[in-house]
Amino acid sequence: MKLTIVGCSGSFPGPDSPASCYLIEAEGFHLLLDFGNGSLGALQRHIGLYDVDAICLSHLHADHCLDLCAYHVVRTYAPDRSLPRVPVYAPEDAPRRLAAAYDMFEEPGLETAFDFTRLAPGTFSVGPFEVTAAAMNHPVETYGFRVSHDGHSVAYSADTGESAELVKLAAGADILLCEASFLDRPGIPTGLHLTGRQAAEHAARAGVGTLVLTHLVPWYDQSQILGDACRGGFEGRLELARSGAVYDLR
Repeated sequence: MKLTIVGCSGSFPGPDSPASCYLIEAEGFHLLLDFGNGSLGALQRHIGLYDVDAICLSHLHADHCLDLCAYHVVRTYAPDRSLPRVPVYAPEDAPRRLAAAYDMFEEPGLETAFDFTRLAPGTFSVGPFEVTAAAMNHPVETYGFRVSHDGHSVAYSADTGESAELVKLAAGADILLCEASFLDRPGIPTGLHLTGRQAAEHAARAGVGTLVLTHLVPWYDQSQILGDACRGGFEGRLELARSGAVYDLR
């Protein structure tokens, strides 16, 4: 099982990373967690353009899903190819919302390239993976994911404020990809995003092996986010996400 961070920038692409996108591979199967703006270009550094086997979208904010529109072009207009539809697990309104973003109403819709399944809390199989979805603490319908294979697990917070569900979802995971969007200072909004310290506190309660801080908003100093996390009581491996970083789980 291999995890590649394709994009880890929060809210919008940064100078060194696209928005949220994570590639998980096992047994030749390629699963994407989120497909944020700018990530399709970077994804091609790691797998072939047509090699995506399934996609899980945590929620429908642009920095987590918008490049599905660009990938629709890839799957629909690829020269000399007849490509199968890619399974997409997403919140309820994904087909309509993404078709509106694509805005090509003379076409039948994105369902020509994608086979949408509505997400709900629970566990389901995707290729060789067992995927668990859990509702997160964010203003729109949002799911965190846990992807497991052959005794290893990667948990992903998506966007969330403080969440007991995240702790349960990530319990004992090898890696927790946890958002750390805010600096740790007074007056931050609740039910929206986490600070580095809060991310570390969730990781400590979940007992994960490695905490990777992600959804890093470009206008903040990432060293401050990391410093905040160091005060969160987490004693495992702790690092900032980086586009292109690869984690092999063996």
